[in-house]
Amino acid sequence: MRWNGSSRRAEVLQAAVDLLDEVGLDALTTRRLAARLGVQPGALYRHYPSKRALLDAVAERIVVETAPDTPPEGDWAEQLRQIAGSMRRGMLAHRDGARLMATLTVPGDAAVAAFQRLVDLLRRAGATPDAAVVGVDTVICYVNGFTIEEQARGGAPGERRDQGFAAGLELILHGIAARLLAKANDP
Repeated sequence: MRWNGSSRRAEVLQAAVDLLDEVGLDALTTRRLAARLGVQPGALYRHYPSKRALLDAVAERIVVETAPDTPPEGDWAEQLRQIAGSMRRGMLAHRDGARLMATLTVPGDAAVAAFQRLVDLLRRAGATPDAAVVGVDTVICYVNGFTIEEQARGGAPGERRDQGFAAGLELILHGIAARLLAKANDP
């Protein structure tokens, strides 16, 4: 069987996502993935130069699944609430999804664009460029950290976890709002 082409690349990526969901990040090996696809492990490297590149592509896929096509309704804080919730749900939809996202080494175009959209959102709200980057990074790190713990504990999200997530996110949003207010009141 000859193995090449962009459709094969998509097939490898989908099989990697499926395998992640079935066996988790630690058991997702190129050998196991190749066996699932009925090819030799070396054939995978035609499509992804390393396991790390493949895992980054899987993480990018999760970003694409969770990033909204259009900005959510509401002010900057409400938009961040909705996007953070979507990120959490997207990571929870995949076994070890949050831990995988934490290992992302080379963000793809979709991840870079999603980050920049959030930075632009805070910039439009009045944040300085540096403060916008710090604010977005803090929100993303919070979502990721909260979700890593959630998945590590093996508990399904429920009302109590949702409330805890929302309460922590509000602390961050209040901090961003205070920073924006202080900037606005600076002479």
